[in-house]
Order: sequence, then C-alpha cells, then structure tokens
Amino acid sequence: MTRLLVTVSMAVLAVGTAAGAAGAPPSALHILFLGNSLTATNDLPATVDRIAAATGRRVEYRTIAPGGFALEDHWNQGDAREALRTGGWDVVVMQQGPSALPESQVNLREWASRWADEARRVGTTPALLTVWPESYRRGALKDVIGSYARAARAARAELLPGGSAWRLAWRCEPRTPLYGPDGFHPSTTGTYAAALVVYGRLFKAPLAGLKAPSGIARRVARRLQASAARALGRRVPPARRCG
Repeated sequence: MTRLLVTVSMAVLAVGTAAGAAGAPPSALHILFLGNSLTATNDLPATVDRIAAATGRRVEYRTIAPGGFALEDHWNQGDAREALRTGGWDVVVMQQGPSALPESQVNLREWASRWADEARRVGTTPALLTVWPESYRRGALKDVIGSYARAARAARAELLPGGSAWRLAWRCEPRTPLYGPDGFHPSTTGTYAAALVVYGRLFKAPLAGLKAPSGIARRVARRLQASAARALGRRVPPARRCG
C-alpha cells in the first residue's frame, strides 16, 4: 500500500470514481487526499485504511497536506495537480480550512469547482470533506457545514460530511472529545469520526458494529459510528443514535 504523507498539517481529501458511481460497493479504492493539517493530524487517510482493512476492503492512498494550505494553494503550487494527473486515482478527497466567512465561502466554491473539473477531466471522482471551526468559534460549525455543502453542490462533488458527524456526536454528548489540545486540530476521536464518514460514503459500507479502535471506548465508538451514519443520511433507530 502507498502511504505518503507529504506534510503534516491541514487536509484536502480525494474521492474516486468507483465510489461515486452507481452499482455494487467497491472492495478497493485508490484515493488521493489533498488538504492541510486537519487531514494530516493523526493521519486521517491511514485511519480510513485501517477501518477498511478491518472489514476486508483495501485502500491505496497518497496524502498531500502541507500546513495551512487551501485548495487555491494546492493549485498554484502544482505538485497536487501533477499527482492528480498521473496517479490514476478513483477519488480525490479535498479539504481546506473552515471557510465559514463570506469571502472564504466564495473561495472554497471557486477552487473546489476548479479542482472538481480537473478531477473529472482525468477520470477521478471529486469529493469534499467538511471540517470544523476552532473550538472558540464552535458556534460557527453550522456555517462551516453550510459552506461545504454549497461548495460541493457547485462543484458537483461528493460531500463527505465530517463536520456534521461531529455536530451529531456533540448533540448526544457535548463533552465528546473531538478537538485535540490546541482546540482546532482533531483528537484521535475527532479523526475517527471524520474517517468513518469517508469510509462509509466511499465504500457504501455500513458503520454499525465496527470494532472500536485502540484508545477509544466502545460506547464512544458506537456513538461516533451512529453519528457518522446519520450524517450520511442513513436511518439509525432512535435507541441507537447515541451509542
């Protein structure tokens, strides 16, 4: 398996054609992750890989995630475009910062659309991973979720609603420790919540009953699995929504 982490910081993720197409769920995916430290922290792509491997599925991936990068930065630097063009990826998963402010929303829509067009040109499915605001701006999470949803529609990209999974987990238990020590980058729990969304959508796979990863209590893992499933629009019985 290819595991290349170009830089540890924020992250933009990539989603392949096999995942977005109708038909049988894929058993293997070749994924390019483009983003920044929000993806690189705790190695979200590797977390997706571990979830997939535990269910008999396979992920081959590359991560390009320099700290603080936005999609515009990736485009202008050129390395990510070359990787997309030559990699034969199924999916490109993209992410930048929260993008909740009006000018940031415009920027996200513009560059997500440009990347999505480029991805489709080389036969790759584009996907946009919703992130979250800093903890001191936690009230802006709704705006972040809306910004990414509108950008995904504009770009005709797959939406991976990681931020929505965080919000639903907090509705069940506001003290769920999704932030890391700096109050912005995710804890391993927060990364797991986002990885569940990526895995569940791209592989069209069920999330209930997955084994809890090391370091996350079983009840918390069940809560995150249910929250991720609900974020993906799946029906979860009321008695199981909070794990």
